[in-house]
Amino acid sequence: MTKSLKSSPLWPFIRNTYIGLRDLPQLPAAYLHPWRVNSIQRLGQYKDQYKGKRAFIIGNGPSLKNTDLSLLKNEITFGMNRIYLMFPELGFKTTFLSVVNDLVIEQTASDLAALDIPKFLTWRSRKHFEQPGINLDPALLPTFLYTTYDAPSFSKDVRGRVWESATVTYVTIQLAFHMGFDELILLGVDHNYNAIGKPNTTVTSEGDDPNHFSANYFGKGFRWQLPDLETSEIGYKMARQAIESAGRKIVDATVGGKLQIFEKVDFNSTIKS
Repeated sequence: MTKSLKSSPLWPFIRNTYIGLRDLPQLPAAYLHPWRVNSIQRLGQYKDQYKGKRAFIIGNGPSLKNTDLSLLKNEITFGMNRIYLMFPELGFKTTFLSVVNDLVIEQTASDLAALDIPKFLTWRSRKHFEQPGINLDPALLPTFLYTTYDAPSFSKDVRGRVWESATVTYVTIQLAFHMGFDELILLGVDHNYNAIGKPNTTVTSEGDDPNHFSANYFGKGFRWQLPDLETSEIGYKMARQAIESAGRKIVDATVGGKLQIFEKVDFNSTIKS
């Protein structure tokens, strides 16, 4: 692709037209498949349901080991990816769970299918729940989001297409906005990895995981993708702009986190007496 074409005022139209034509074969199932119809209906029920309330969005960084999450037992919480490994220690489950990475869902599908909390997964991941050996109780059916890697945007209504921005945290922020929360508080979003290599490259863990709250999170033999922090920051900036423009608030209470996009606050200051 030439630089002159990408700098043309027509480029957004050309790019979006290409993406639309490329994804056209997916559209019928993405809106008419019974699982997606069910998901869209659920998302409609969630729309603005939590106006006036706040929620904690909990990442999976090592900083969680220095954060007293027991203080959140009575709060509304969004967990992400394999946060469920911490549930026995916490003594409670997060209110919601979101997972978007293909490799994470593929390798943990049986765990996710068994979780009895509302969970939000990518529409493309449905194939992992249609496999033999995965016993998906209809009552535990995930809510499937129609996500994309392309066309950066912030979705205020996640019944349609949702940009991933290379991180489940961004998808979760959009989901929380859709639900109507007035205040979002990030925790455990360390934005710092002990890993070197080209972003999005698939690697296989050779030992204990130093990048998350548990050594077993992406333990030996687990396949995962190297982080794309630059793309994630593009999304975070869009999220802050959209949330603040709507008169809402998002802050970062991560202990020692490296993310510099959101206002920093002390975690203890967020706890209601």
